Amino acid sequence: MPALSTPTERANNPLDIMEQIVTANDWAFDRRSDSEMAAEAPGKWCDYGLYFSWSTEISAMHFTCAFDLKVPERRRVALYELLALANERLWIGHFGMESDDGMPVFRHSVLLRGATSASAESLEDMVDIAITECERFFPAFQFVLWGGKSPADALQAAMLECVGEA
Repeated sequence: MPALSTPTERANNPLDIMEQIVTANDWAFDRRSDSEMAAEAPGKWCDYGLYFSWSTEISAMHFTCAFDLKVPERRRVALYELLALANERLWIGHFGMESDDGMPVFRHSVLLRGATSASAESLEDMVDIAITECERFFPAFQFVLWGGKSPADALQAAMLECVGEA
């Protein structure tokens, strides 16, 4: 497909807004450069490593939310299967695994070509969705890694929603 010759307006750096959001939540963070920022967000099951990367060339922000969880080599095939099953249930973003250390991550990218910037609300939603999905699937990861369950059984057990009180 040939490149379109429409004028493009570059978005302002959304990491400036993300830095304000992270600061407002009292999360530890490191603004490494104009194009990179790392933060740590607390969760119910573990702390999550957040990484934001901004590309001015394509007006896109790439975001990862990493679990504080290492996957032993012997369980990686089962976890890859679980990630595929979990991804079928997601509307936004996807789960993957870092090949070097086997850490599960949630990834999402936001295109901002033509926008002046990302809204604080959309960036808050992006982080909230990532942490919510990580929290939702964390028990399934534990069931596969340490409970010896099959990926399908682990996902089914983790997706049970309790109603009422005992």
